[in-house]
Amino acid sequence: MARGIRPDWWRKASAGALLGFGLGMALVGLLAYLAPGGIDAPDGRFTTLRFLMPFVWIAVFSLCFLFRSGLAAWLWLGAANLLAFAALLACRLWLFV
Repeated sequence: MARGIRPDWWRKASAGALLGFGLGMALVGLLAYLAPGGIDAPDGRFTTLRFLMPFVWIAVFSLCFLFRSGLAAWLWLGAANLLAFAALLACRLWLFV
């Protein structure tokens, strides 16, 4: 008989859904900036990146259940978001001025 959903899975799932989306957006944005040709490449890369983003989000969302607790998922994914968005800001401000 099924015991139901464990209480910490709600926290892990919400971390994966919310912070995973932000992390996926930041990682795909970094790929857009750091790929050959940079952000201004005229090769139609944005369509590919737009279709790649859900796969990155799903990967982060599925990996969030490997954390020991919901709090750990929120903290680690939050730190990963801060680093990814800081790198994205650095690419935007310093690499492509």
